[in-house]
Amino acid sequence: MGRISDSFTVLYFGLAAGIYFKPEYAISNSRILTVAVLFGIIIVSKIVYWVVLYPDYFTPLKHIYSPPDRSWLTGNSGSLLFETPYPQLREWVKNKPNQDLIRYYMVGNLERVILTSTKSLAELLVTKVYDFEKPELVRQSLRRITGDGILLAEGDEHKAQRKNLMPAFAYRQIKNLYPIFWDKSVEMVKMIEEDLQSRRANGDDDNTVQISNWASRATLDIIGVAGMDHDFDSLRYPENILNQSYRKVMSSPPLMMKILFVISMLFGNPTWIHSLPTKRNKDLKESGEVIRNVARQMIRQKKAKMEDPKAEAGIDIISVALRSGTFDEENLVDQSMTFLGAGHETTATALQWAVYALCNNPNVQTRLRDEIRSNLPSLNNPTPITAAAIDNLPYLNAVCNEVLRFHPSVPVTIRKAARDTSLADAHIAKGTILTISPQIVNRMEELWGPDANEFNPDRFMGPGRANTGGAVSNYAFLTFVHGPRSCIGQGFAKAELACLIAATVGRFHMELKFPDAKLEIREGATIAPKDGVLALLTPLEGW
Repeated sequence: MGRISDSFTVLYFGLAAGIYFKPEYAISNSRILTVAVLFGIIIVSKIVYWVVLYPDYFTPLKHIYSPPDRSWLTGNSGSLLFETPYPQLREWVKNKPNQDLIRYYMVGNLERVILTSTKSLAELLVTKVYDFEKPELVRQSLRRITGDGILLAEGDEHKAQRKNLMPAFAYRQIKNLYPIFWDKSVEMVKMIEEDLQSRRANGDDDNTVQISNWASRATLDIIGVAGMDHDFDSLRYPENILNQSYRKVMSSPPLMMKILFVISMLFGNPTWIHSLPTKRNKDLKESGEVIRNVARQMIRQKKAKMEDPKAEAGIDIISVALRSGTFDEENLVDQSMTFLGAGHETTATALQWAVYALCNNPNVQTRLRDEIRSNLPSLNNPTPITAAAIDNLPYLNAVCNEVLRFHPSVPVTIRKAARDTSLADAHIAKGTILTISPQIVNRMEELWGPDANEFNPDRFMGPGRANTGGAVSNYAFLTFVHGPRSCIGQGFAKAELACLIAATVGRFHMELKFPDAKLEIREGATIAPKDGVLALLTPLEGW
């Protein structure tokens, strides 16, 4: 893919060396001027090659359909930043049905291939899953915060880690964690209500609540107790160092970092951007060290607790992993960082989208509240919740599934071909960057029907539809991906989200503070409304 481009570099050094040994060929008898001119020629030649010649003449993917509306500067994206062009992707998928793959170009004509059929998705995610890996740039970016756990493992290492962790995420384990999910959800709701009451006592009748603030703190506490048997108590003490560290790393990168990222991508070696002495990199480094130290401390405390013969066997994820005897301390630290990072922010984002969607669909909100209040104990009932109590609420689970379908927290996943291979009978060259987008596939009309772009929980109601939503394929729902690389914690996340939504909707009537405002998105490891969902919450009596 880059052989011709690499030859420019070889040519440059060859000519420069020739000038050094044959100064009579130097321009104006100046070696420095000659080298500078050669360097400029090589740079211009590389730009012309990648931007003008490669997409039309030299790409090994010419056989894959590519939309014609391509600019030499912004590719098909229309953006000068490195941003996935979701609106354009939707149009291409709609206007070119039955395509297995679509080749498109980002800023600077950086090449990408998106999978748009169940056949190509099944091959990449299942039958040829280890032909494709996370690109090194993605791995380096995530490793600083999530550790080097199962999320970033590849090949045989990934197989071994997943096999050893699966028992901790089996339903027989997750069902024991529902009381933790519920108790923390109730704690969050009660603290929101206390905050509103405190405001009113001080003469402030504004009942605006930023959902992201409470959601992130609640889900961090949940993964702490359910994952590591430790309560970080972020709901009561939001200034704790772990919560503050995650707030730093989950914020959108500044514009300058986005520009530097584009430059690094255009010159083919983007990993150097992580070494720049920027505030963003400093915050990521410091926050990563805090998260790693907290994870190590929790592991050691859990080990010491388990060595006490009188101690009860823990039901948290790390206890199960420790009992397996297959992980050393450092690997457990990495896995814990993965659970802490990926396990709390994605669900916090899902709760934000749930509140946003329910505010925009008041009939759904009312119907859901009626089911919750009719079937679940009140928030003051000390009786522990059961998995059956939550799982047996069909509309609650339909709403959760529709939120996850319509608003996936992670809208795109990237893979790089580790070797020459094929997808849907099309040749895929080693090094090809491929896009798997739940944001696109989850709303494809050919998979979900004509109402694919409508928020409609009823699609998950009725016989045989509770899990499929009436979609024609399992690969129509990609929020947790599929196959050996699917999210190992999806059962945990679904149960947690159901409890958080149930407690919140059961207790509050919800409206958006600015219902007519244009939706702006915060982009990062996850995507969510930029304002964190500013909602007006009105406590309701009788539950």
